[in-house]
Amino acid sequence: MTRSFHIIGAGLAGLATAVRLATQGVRATVYEATNQAGGRCRSYHDPALGITIDNGNHLLLSGNRAALGYLATIGASDRLAGPSSASFPFIDLASHERWTLRANDGRIPWWLFDRHRRVPGTRARDYLSVLGLLRAAPGATIGEVLDCKGPLYERLLGPLLLAALNSEPPASSASLAAAVIRETLAAGGRSYRPLFARDGLSAAFVEPALRFVEANGGTVVFGQRLRAFAFGPGHVTALDFGDVSTPLQPGDAVVLAVPPVVAASLVPDLTVPTEFRAIVNAHFRLTPPAGLAPMTGIINGTAEWLFAFPDRLSVTISGADRLLDTPREELAALIWREVAEVAGIAGPLPPWQIVRERRATFAALPREDAKRPEPRTRWNNLLLAGDWTATGLPATIEGAIRSGNRAAGLIGTMT
Repeated sequence: MTRSFHIIGAGLAGLATAVRLATQGVRATVYEATNQAGGRCRSYHDPALGITIDNGNHLLLSGNRAALGYLATIGASDRLAGPSSASFPFIDLASHERWTLRANDGRIPWWLFDRHRRVPGTRARDYLSVLGLLRAAPGATIGEVLDCKGPLYERLLGPLLLAALNSEPPASSASLAAAVIRETLAAGGRSYRPLFARDGLSAAFVEPALRFVEANGGTVVFGQRLRAFAFGPGHVTALDFGDVSTPLQPGDAVVLAVPPVVAASLVPDLTVPTEFRAIVNAHFRLTPPAGLAPMTGIINGTAEWLFAFPDRLSVTISGADRLLDTPREELAALIWREVAEVAGIAGPLPPWQIVRERRATFAALPREDAKRPEPRTRWNNLLLAGDWTATGLPATIEGAIRSGNRAAGLIGTMT
């Protein structure tokens, strides 16, 4: 009997599952509740700006092996752009200092011994403090193993960890922070060169994946929201889409790749993270000034990272729950004043858009990390995928794709 494979959700985890299965010659059907794929990693045409923007600014690093492998598979490696080395410009809005962190490629970080390449006000031996994260006991917070003050923390480690974890670092999981450090800073500059989706997230991660899946015999169905599973002894027996029910035969398999709140509503007794953190993005339609770096870190501002695209400037603010109730006009004006200073722009507020993701990621706290489920469930033909599952990483593009790859690998072992 021919087996059928069903993937619920066309976010990056679901797409990664379908892509990996396609490389194995397995045809899967992907069901997406909305009319567009990509989840939180997608682009859309914004009528207020009259241009296409990303729903959030996502940064890849050159050490994100799963994400880069995914792009290579779907033929989209050329959709990323970035500097040829690990180079990160920063500005401190309080002191008006500017500097650029410039790492060497190799694992031995000799760049730390050049004061012109490291963070101002730091010494080479200060960077040894990162070892505390790498040796942290399970369940420890960053604040318990790292001194969360001083120039190194305030000007590099704090902003980096906040961006990676989307939660205030002192209370966040040291294990998740260590995973980030181990695969980036500790692996040498060749592993943390910044990479950007040159023409938007959908053009890089979503549209080529949809074409790849369909070219290899897979199917993507939009506007199909799963209402419920029918469960039998040890197996899911049917998918209930409301107006239609799809029965499952012996050997069929399902990968549930939806947000944790949705997964918990569909799977009995499933433990998932229940605390979340927001991300705020601001987009300003204008041509960036010549010479502005593709990405700039901002210290002592409301804005945290400034991204320069050909037709806009975009800002990302992580752990941004404090800004959810700020009036949009007030927030846009505040952020624009900082952007204008960073970019050296004189002029009125250009056309703008504020995008607030209230539940952007799970809170990267030890107690929330402990709630993340493994991909296998107690039903033999049901697997989980998503950046909120037990990937060992924070909620990132890399984690989402790894979860999809893992789910695809486990399908062959299911009965």
